[in-house]
Amino acid sequence: MNDLTIVLDGKSGVPLYEQIYYHIKNEITEGGLPFGKRLPSTRKLAKFLQVSRTTVDLAYEQLVSEGYVEARPCKGYYVCELEGICSLRPESPRARRKPKQQDAGCLYDFSPRGVDLNSFPLGAWRKISKEILMEDNTRFFQLGDPAGEWELRCTIADYLHQARGVSAEPEQIIVGAGNDFLHMLLRVLLGNRRVLAMESPTYRKAYELFESLSCTVKIAGMDESGMRIDSLEETGADLAYVMPSHQYPLGIVMPVKRRMQLLEWAARKEGRYIIEDDYDSEFRYRGKPIPALAGYDRQGKVIYIGTFSKSIAPAIRVSYMVLPEGLMEKYNERGRRISSTVSRVDQLLIARFLNEGYYERHLNKMRAVYKSRHDTLLEAMKPFRKILTVSGENAGVHLLLNFHNGMTEQEAADRAWTKGVKVYGLSRYYVGGVSQERQTVILGYANVTEDAIKEAAGRLAQAWL
Repeated sequence: MNDLTIVLDGKSGVPLYEQIYYHIKNEITEGGLPFGKRLPSTRKLAKFLQVSRTTVDLAYEQLVSEGYVEARPCKGYYVCELEGICSLRPESPRARRKPKQQDAGCLYDFSPRGVDLNSFPLGAWRKISKEILMEDNTRFFQLGDPAGEWELRCTIADYLHQARGVSAEPEQIIVGAGNDFLHMLLRVLLGNRRVLAMESPTYRKAYELFESLSCTVKIAGMDESGMRIDSLEETGADLAYVMPSHQYPLGIVMPVKRRMQLLEWAARKEGRYIIEDDYDSEFRYRGKPIPALAGYDRQGKVIYIGTFSKSIAPAIRVSYMVLPEGLMEKYNERGRRISSTVSRVDQLLIARFLNEGYYERHLNKMRAVYKSRHDTLLEAMKPFRKILTVSGENAGVHLLLNFHNGMTEQEAADRAWTKGVKVYGLSRYYVGGVSQERQTVILGYANVTEDAIKEAAGRLAQAWL
C-alpha cells in the first residue's frame, strides 16, 4: 500500500478520481510501479484514501482503458508491460539513473481504448446517488434478482426498442458486471461442446477470454462487408461472434445483405446462434444509427450484448445481454444459480440516469465532443493523403491509417514515438496465428483534445512526410 500513498487535495478543483489516476500513471511511467505489480483492490484503496469505491473504480478503469493496467478476472489489477511507455511528467531522479532513450517521450497518446472522462456527468451522478441512498429502503442491501433489477431491465428494454430497433421483453435481459461476465455466463448456458467463429482482426480480449474458458475458437475470413459466410461454414462453427454496427478494430459496418445471410446461416441448423457485440453503436457521425442485427432477427438466433462502459465510463462496469426465448429455459435452469454481479444501488442509479433524461443528454454531448475531434483529426490527416488512406471514419472513436508508400506499421509507430506521439499498430488485434507485416496504424481520439490533435498532427508530419 505504501506504493500508493496518494495525497488528495479536495480543494484543487481536480476530481479525486483524476488525482488517483494521474498518481498511479506517473508511478508506472517513472518506474515506481514495475511490470506485474499488483495494485490494491478498489475496496482497500478506497478505504485507505477515505473516498468512495466508485472514485477508485473510475481511476482504475481509465488506467485499464489506456493500457497501463490490466484487470485479471478474480485476481485483481496488475501493471502492464509496455515498451516505450509514455512519460507525461519531467524525468524523476529515479528515471534519470536509467539510460536515456533517443526520443521526445509520449506527449500525445492516441489510444483506441480511451474515453473522455472529463465530460463525465459527475453532478447528475452525484445527485441521483444521493437520492437513492437517502431513501430508507433496506432492500437495496439484500441480494436481488440474479438477472438484474426489474426497473433497470424494463428501462433497457425501452431504450433498445427506441434506439437500436431491438424488441425484447424485460425477462429476456440479463445484467452483469461487464462483457467478461456475460461471456462466461454464455459459456455456462451453451455448454462446452460449442465451436465459436470470430473475425481477425477482432476484439482480442474477447478472443482470449473464450479461449481461456476452453472454447474451441476458429477464425472466419473477412471482406469489406464483414465476416464471410462461406468461410464461416468452413469453420464448422455453431456460434458466430460479430460486431456488425462497427467492427472492432476495422470499423466495418455490415450491410443489410450480409446481415440477412448471417441470419440465414444461423437458421439452417438447430442450435446455431450469433453473438452480437454492440459495444459503441451510440457514436455515429454521418447518417442515422445503424439498427442492431438483433432488430432483424425473427427466429430467435441473435444473442445481443450491450454496455454502458463506452457511453458513460469504463468504471460503470454494467453490461447487459438479451437472450433469445429459446435460451431462457436454459438460463432459468443454470444461470439463476449465479447471483447478480452488479450492486442493486448501481443498477437503480443507471435506471434513473436513463429514465430522467440524463443519459440522452450525455450521449448528445459526447456525440458532439467526439464528432468535433473526429472532424479535426480527418482535417489534420489531409496533408498525409499522398502516403496513406484513412478508413473506419464516421463512427466510433478511432481511425485507421493505411500506408501505401511502403512504410510498415512498426516503422510508422517508431517514427511517431521519436516526435512524442504514440500510435498503435493493427497487428496486435490479429488472432488465431495470423501473422504478417502490416502497414496500418490506429489513432483513437476520444481522449485527445482538438488542440492536441492539431499539435500531434504537426509532429506526425515531421515523422512521416
